[in-house]
Amino acid sequence: MSESAESFMFLVPKYYFVTGGAATSDISPLNAFDNALLKAGIAQCNLVPVSSIIPGDAIEIKPIKIPAGTITFVVMARTDGQNGETIGAGVGWGFARNPETGERYGFVAEAHGYRDKHSLKLDLERKLQEMARARKMILESTYTRVESLKVLDAIYGSTVAVFVYVFDKIPFRTNNNR
Repeated sequence: MSESAESFMFLVPKYYFVTGGAATSDISPLNAFDNALLKAGIAQCNLVPVSSIIPGDAIEIKPIKIPAGTITFVVMARTDGQNGETIGAGVGWGFARNPETGERYGFVAEAHGYRDKHSLKLDLERKLQEMARARKMILESTYTRVESLKVLDAIYGSTVAVFVYVFDKIPFRTNNNR
């Protein structure tokens, strides 16, 4: 027996925001990463990496404060480095449409490494173009967020660029009749 899609619950994000941060630490690379997440405003979250598809009707919002401990789905680019190195991380996102079917949705690309902002932005644009081409879609719009840092005043540095998925509130019901 075949079930229809309406018979199942899907976890589909309704909103998203993009954030980033660059920071240093004299203690460890992990502390530099934590400091970069603090600057991005998401250090209090349990980050879960996911692949990079955006629902076609998802709406971009300004970054919001997410309650501590929230399991948060993200697409994240990250680069860690040491004193004297230039490091960068970026995400690019865009929406595309299939000219034959009219289907529209978006995708996110990541870029990171020991490179400058310009190089990372070009890489992100190329990746988004390829993602659209592979799906036989035409890009309607693209955007980028790139963080970079020359690590000078500390031993360790970290950069993050993060695409954060946000969901509608889901009503919670308890069943006391067990």
